[in-house]
Amino acid sequence: MRTATLYRFRLPMEAGVILRYQRLKTRDGLLVHLQENGQQGWGEISPLPEFSKETVEQAGDATVEWLKQWCLGDEPGESELPSVAFGVSCALAELRGELLEEADYRKAPLCNGDPDELIVRLSEMSGQKVAKVKVGLYEAVRDGMVVNILLEAVPDLSLRLDANRSWSRAKADGFAKYVDPDYRHRIAFLEEPCQTPAESLAFARDTGIAIAWDESLRDEGFSVEAQEGVAAIVIKPTLTGSLARCRQLISTARNAGLETVISSSIETSFGLTQLARIAHWLTPATIPGLDTLELIQSQLVRCWPDSTIPVTGLDELEIAWRS
Repeated sequence: MRTATLYRFRLPMEAGVILRYQRLKTRDGLLVHLQENGQQGWGEISPLPEFSKETVEQAGDATVEWLKQWCLGDEPGESELPSVAFGVSCALAELRGELLEEADYRKAPLCNGDPDELIVRLSEMSGQKVAKVKVGLYEAVRDGMVVNILLEAVPDLSLRLDANRSWSRAKADGFAKYVDPDYRHRIAFLEEPCQTPAESLAFARDTGIAIAWDESLRDEGFSVEAQEGVAAIVIKPTLTGSLARCRQLISTARNAGLETVISSSIETSFGLTQLARIAHWLTPATIPGLDTLELIQSQLVRCWPDSTIPVTGLDELEIAWRS
């Protein structure tokens, strides 16, 4: 016999979290719980405003329709809404014992502003030093100077940068101008520096700064292949789709000689712990990009190891649907 429950959550964000054109005050989403023959599986469905094509309301409606079919014994196909396809596939993977408990809780520290704060965090890290810097929020010249400072201050640092397609080619070149050519090889990659893939490829060829595909992975007709200047792909499963889709992209990237990084879309602690398990399973050699836990003021049901952030329990959530 199959049963299912769909919970809704709303957690307060830390002040100052801005996504493209809006300030995000709460992180809203759903937890799906599947039960069958004494087994159970969970998944988080949390579309990210400004980035997901679906809203939480649309995701909820689509999930309920999927759950109704599943509870009747059917095997419904993947939802066309990426966040639903991902969350449901995680619940099914847990139910079937495919998603093991082992997890990769290493994080590439995220720098949103003050480089001195990141330098302190990096000094406390042992082993491989990898960090991520959001660029494109300020002047490109400032971003270039910050990156140069970090690479100079921490000689064994490898940096991942993310521009979210925010620069014109001229601004991207302005950024590169302020990064010492001797340091550029320590930029692991710069995600989508320019507004089009063609401009980003030309930037990589001309500057020697490697790039990674992120948004382009979700563009219709885009294919992952070996290209000069491309080092990696960054998969945000909530924006990408099911585990099967993510595994397909990882396999294609591996065949093209590209690294794959599993990255967050500001999921709750629940979703982040699942992403850590997925990273251990599918990309064990690569530190995932999951340093977003502290953007939300509360954890959710499942906790990140050693975190002191308060926890919202299952009994505090609204039941949106139950079979």
